[in-house]
Amino acid sequence: MSEPAPHPAVTSFPVPTITLPLGLEILRTYSGALICLEILFGGLVWILVASSNVPVPLLQGWVMSVSVIAFFLSSSYLALLLTGLADRINADWNVLDVVYHFTAVLFYFAAFVLEAATTAANGGAGATIKQTANSTVMCITYPRGNIFTVLDERQYGINVAATIFAFVATICYGCSMLMGFKRWRMQ
Repeated sequence: MSEPAPHPAVTSFPVPTITLPLGLEILRTYSGALICLEILFGGLVWILVASSNVPVPLLQGWVMSVSVIAFFLSSSYLALLLTGLADRINADWNVLDVVYHFTAVLFYFAAFVLEAATTAANGGAGATIKQTANSTVMCITYPRGNIFTVLDERQYGINVAATIFAFVATICYGCSMLMGFKRWRMQ
């Protein structure tokens, strides 16, 4: 008598490939710590750009989009690793990790450049309010160059901090990508 044929669902899906530990052990690895830092610095970028009242929406809209989407995707990825659900989803997690972090590095680098451009475009422009006998007049001093933004001191300081944190988030995503690539190549 022959053995029964295996069920097609058993043979059609590969076993999930993940070399990171699951559960709370992920937080003891460099990869887990970097994911936590990505969430932290990405959240700071999101909060800082939003608190500056987005003075240049054409440039800072991309920064907000990247920081919000990356924040939620990194949080979801960490939640899958912490809960152990990544082991139940049949996927090559090492490849997904590299692809996700590579995409995040590209998008966050673009966000960093746009946030830096927004901050640098201030370049000495200033607005002062002058009182006259009959009215109030806003005087804008133009810096050298063709493109400028007028940011008050508070917005300028917030945008400088957002630029720095966007750069740090880009570095964190880059380090995660390199570590993921190393894990993928070693499997």
